[in-house]
Amino acid sequence: MPPSGPPVVADRSGVAFQFPGQGSQVVGMGAALADAYPEARAAFREADEVLGFALSTICWEGPEERLRATENAQPALLAHSVAVVRVLGGRGVRPAWAAGHSLGEFSAYVAAGSVAFADALRLVRARGEAMAEAGRTTPGSMAAVLGLDDAAVDALCRSVRRGGEVLAPANFNAPGQVVISGSRNAVRRAIEQARHHGARKAVELPVSGAFHSTLMAPAAARLATALSEVELRAAAIPVVANVDATPVTDPEAIRPRLLAQLTAPVRWTACVERLRDLGAVRFVEPGPGTVLTALLRRIDRDLDGDAVGGPEEVETLAAA
Repeated sequence: MPPSGPPVVADRSGVAFQFPGQGSQVVGMGAALADAYPEARAAFREADEVLGFALSTICWEGPEERLRATENAQPALLAHSVAVVRVLGGRGVRPAWAAGHSLGEFSAYVAAGSVAFADALRLVRARGEAMAEAGRTTPGSMAAVLGLDDAAVDALCRSVRRGGEVLAPANFNAPGQVVISGSRNAVRRAIEQARHHGARKAVELPVSGAFHSTLMAPAAARLATALSEVELRAAAIPVVANVDATPVTDPEAIRPRLLAQLTAPVRWTACVERLRDLGAVRFVEPGPGTVLTALLRRIDRDLDGDAVGGPEEVETLAAA
């Protein structure tokens, strides 16, 4: 991959924004925020106009199965996160660094000024459609494995693969919390064998495909075309990339990392540790849910985070 650009100087006063990925969506997301703040309403209205359908209604009213669909969940999460960023920015809360889990990395680049919100909406809609289609064409699955270190999860995957099956770690979320992804039968064998390898628990996830595995290669090909048609600008703040936990600002470093992300594991533990080492002392999760905020203490007990999805959280953080 191209180099990440000039070295980043640590700043111990900084706030890091960490953006949630697919799975954090929930019916009602962003509704109270849009009711309370005109800039949030404007973000959802822009999303509706760009995509040509009422994404805001899906976010606020569901139904759940429609919101959960990959092609809807991804732009929905982006819209809610950007709405929060705009509201916080109007109250003087801005990040020194950013990162995002999977889909959330696109939100991070919008917050960093590297990609326009409208372009990001089209990109993640296309990304979600391509991922859903890849899941239908080559069915796969994912599972969370708890209680094993990274090397042990990799060994579990290698031990249960058969023939040309795909199975590998997909999300290194926190120490002892790794998600695997690949061929459906291989995932299910891994779940059955996980306890014999020392895992505390292994559970299949309700997803439409084997995300962050080589089974997403067809989706990556479609995303490459979409990315080639979008202007990426230099990021105003460093964004720590999923694939290698490198802080990047240069568009020529950003583009290949966003593409590689579809078939490579999300190295979230390393991303958070890199943000910490750069100088982040407070982590803010703009958007629905508290998934990434909860992972912080598993990664480093000294890290503090704030999940900000609605008006109360906005005002509490702004006051602090």
